[in-house]
Amino acid sequence: MYALVDCNNFFVSCERTLDPSLENKPVVVLSNNDGCVVSRSKEAKKLGIPMAAPAFKYKELFKQHDVKIFSAKFELYNFKSQRVIEISTSYVDKANYEVYSIDYHK
Repeated sequence: MYALVDCNNFFVSCERTLDPSLENKPVVVLSNNDGCVVSRSKEAKKLGIPMAAPAFKYKELFKQHDVKIFSAKFELYNFKSQRVIEISTSYVDKANYEVYSIDYHK
């Protein structure tokens, strides 16, 4: 048996844990120095905001649609990622799982 745990729009999801009023609203998280979009809610995707979009090119669209914009909080995202891994692996035999993640650190 195999299981795959994938957290949609992870950085946006982390922001929503801090502010539940962001649910069902367009939200984007920007890269270091707020240069590019690195995470988008499904509502932001529906507005046509692409991944890696330069934030300055979408400034008017953000304003027009009241898109909530956040600077990345990588320490928070790492903490939340570690918790997801801890919880997920608590359900399996320790000898029979593999964690594959760009942000996993043992």
